[in-house]
Amino acid sequence: MSLSACMGGGVPMTTPQTTSRMRPQANAEFDAWLAQFRTRAASAGINASTFEPALRGAGFLPDVIARDRRQTEFTRTLEDYLSIAVSDERLSGGRAALSRHSSTLRAIEGRYGVEAEVITAIWGLESRYGTERGDIPVISALATLAFDGRRGAFFESQLIAALRILQRGDTSAANMRGSWAGAMGHTQFIPTTYQEYAVDFTGNGRRDIWADDPADALASAANYLSRMGWTRGQPWGVEVQLPDGFNTGLAGRGSSRAVSDWTGMGVRDMNGRAVADHGASSIIIPDGPRGPAFMTFRNFTALTRYNNSEFYVIGIGHLSDRLRGGGPIRGNFQPDRHGLRLGERQEIQRLLTRAGFDTQGVDGVIGPNSQSAISEYQRARGMTVTGDPSRELLERLRRGS
Repeated sequence: MSLSACMGGGVPMTTPQTTSRMRPQANAEFDAWLAQFRTRAASAGINASTFEPALRGAGFLPDVIARDRRQTEFTRTLEDYLSIAVSDERLSGGRAALSRHSSTLRAIEGRYGVEAEVITAIWGLESRYGTERGDIPVISALATLAFDGRRGAFFESQLIAALRILQRGDTSAANMRGSWAGAMGHTQFIPTTYQEYAVDFTGNGRRDIWADDPADALASAANYLSRMGWTRGQPWGVEVQLPDGFNTGLAGRGSSRAVSDWTGMGVRDMNGRAVADHGASSIIIPDGPRGPAFMTFRNFTALTRYNNSEFYVIGIGHLSDRLRGGGPIRGNFQPDRHGLRLGERQEIQRLLTRAGFDTQGVDGVIGPNSQSAISEYQRARGMTVTGDPSRELLERLRRGS
């Protein structure tokens, strides 16, 4: 079962401004839907003593619909993604989390066979080590999405599962808060996954993934990965060098071969050595034929069950490697569709802000804030307004013109 439909993937889920907009608004059609849903919930075993208090304060959240519609506003390159997923800040936060929760993480590793660094990496990408767990009322969010109908059946199943969690007594409706899409807690479980895989690691009778104490949430993530086939002591993958003339048609997650087959083709690790045999493996080249290449193993597949994005899995794997003391990726990342590299996009952001067109950050990711700043600069300079970065824009900014 995949969590990728709803999980945060390390992107901040709420801010004070967005949280303030997450208040129910009157909607007669939603109220009519809710009345019909009450019957379906009862048929699914939800009793009135659970349903009525849970839905009494719930309501239609229009901003949840808006977020669902704009999920793909802009795309990131692998270099962009890793610059955020494995940033200096996230690395230092991960090291601090490992140190602070060392005994808990090692106990979880001992019970479920998933390394502490891997669980910490998931924690880091999903909620920045518990600092961004989401503050949107889950019952309202799921009811809104189920009513909306774009993925109505899926979100209604999540809403039923959330009500079952309340009926079991693991938490209260007021405490059940998370992302706009219903992902919850330190490791952002959706309700159906919570039902199947959450554990009571602390032994207090509740599977509390919402508590400030992250033990239940981290153990639940470890249990999930263990059930998905994670093998302790095995790598998710290793960065490799491909030989000249390598047939890129052989690459991809669906093309699995023995390590010895890749070795025979000339594939080597980044130090020029044959890769150790960790079982069936695939070669992936997510940044294109000239970008970094990876040989992936069974643990890569286990991580895809948490989130099916290759970028996400590489982010988790690479962050966990760095937390164990590994070095940065050594392959050459390729320019984006505008012909710019990460450092050049960061320079554009820095120079725009210095010129009075604030990009609200210098991360190299050209999102809505940077696009707006570029458009304002282009308009002020009499340029064609595109909102896109370009080498011409960079050179003009460097000249200060």
